[in-house]
Amino acid sequence: MFGGAPARLPEGFVPSETTIFCESYPAVNPETGEVIYRLTAPGAQDVTISQGLRDGSGDKLYHLQKVEGANGVWEVKTDPLVVGFHYYSFRVDGNVVSDQKTGAYFGSNAMQSGIEVPESKEEGAYHHFNKDVPHGQVRRCQYWSEINGGIERICNVYTPAEYETNPEKRYPVLLLMHGWGEDENGWMIQGRTANIMDNLIAAGKAVPMIIVMDCGDMKANSYVGRGVGGGMMNMGPGGVTDIFVKELIPFIDKTFRTIPDRDHRAMAGLSRGGGQTWSTVTANLDKFGWLGSFSGLFGMNGAVESAYNGALKTAKEDPSKKLHAIFISHGEAENADGPRNIANQMKEYGLPVTFYMSPGTAHEWLTWRRSLREFAPLLFKGI
Repeated sequence: MFGGAPARLPEGFVPSETTIFCESYPAVNPETGEVIYRLTAPGAQDVTISQGLRDGSGDKLYHLQKVEGANGVWEVKTDPLVVGFHYYSFRVDGNVVSDQKTGAYFGSNAMQSGIEVPESKEEGAYHHFNKDVPHGQVRRCQYWSEINGGIERICNVYTPAEYETNPEKRYPVLLLMHGWGEDENGWMIQGRTANIMDNLIAAGKAVPMIIVMDCGDMKANSYVGRGVGGGMMNMGPGGVTDIFVKELIPFIDKTFRTIPDRDHRAMAGLSRGGGQTWSTVTANLDKFGWLGSFSGLFGMNGAVESAYNGALKTAKEDPSKKLHAIFISHGEAENADGPRNIANQMKEYGLPVTFYMSPGTAHEWLTWRRSLREFAPLLFKGI
C-alpha cells in the first residue's frame, strides 16, 4: 500500500476536490467556505498564504502556526472564502512554495496549487461529473505550425458522446480560448468543459458540438529555445489569429467530422481570450458566425458602427457576414457596468447581444464556467 491513511479532519471539513489521493489537506468546509491549509516545513520561521474572502473585501494574508507535536507541520484555518476554483501558493520565509498535497495547475504563467471552494451541490451540479448521462471525450491533438516558427502545437478537442456512435453525422465547432497566463489545458481542467457540455447536451439545452481548446500564445520554439512572436495579445500578422484561421481550423476540419462553414463555427474566450476572440472574429466574419466574450477585453473606441474597422456595421448589414449571436458576460464582483453598457450599446445598434452577469463572482473560473453554461445553449440554433 502506498501512502498512509488520511488524517481525521475537524467536524464539517472534507478534503478539497483538488486534494490528491490519500491526503486530507487542504480541507474545506462546504457549509461555511472555511479552508484548513497545512504545510510541512520543519526549518521554516514564517509561513503565509493569501486568499480571497467571501465578503468581497479582497484577499487576506494568513500566517500559519506550527502544530504542536507534529514535527514541523504548519496550519491555518481561513475565514469563509469565495466559492469556486482558486490558485494559491505558500510563502515560506519569503520564498514561493507550492502545496504538494494538491494538483498542479498552470496559471499566471506558472505551475501553482489550486483549491475548489464548492458551491452547494445543487448550484454546482452543472460542472460536475454526472454518472447518469452519456459522456464525450477530450483528445489531445498535435498539429504543425509554420506560422509559429515551424513547430508542433497542441490543442485539446472535446467531442460529444454521440460522436463515436453516429459516424455519418457532422458537427458544428466552438473554438474556446483561455486567458492570460494559462494554456490549452485551462478550459479542460479548471473550466470543466467536458462536464458542462455533457450535462447541457444530455438535458437538451445545447446541441452536440465539437469544442477546440487551443493555446492563445505563440509557443516557444523547442529547437532553438526562444519565443516566437510577442505581445500580450499576439494578434498581428503572423500571430495567433493567423494560426487559428490558417492552420488550426483547417487541421480541425480535416481531422474531425465538422460542418466547415461560418454558420457552424463559433469562437469564445475568457479575459485576454475574449479580446483575442473579438479581434479574430471581427477580422474573419467569413469564418465565424457566433461570438462569446467572458470577462473579455473589448478594444472598442467610439461608436459601435466604427469599432473593429467597421466590422460590427458589416455584421449588422451584410446577410452573408451577420453574427447570429454575441454573448457578453462578467462577474458581479469585477465591475460589470462597463461590459453591460457596451452590450446595451450594441443591442441598441441592432446587434443580437445577450448579456450575462455571474452573481457574486469575480475574475475567476466560476464566472467562466457559468458563462459557458449560459453561452453554449445559444449556439447553432435557428440556422
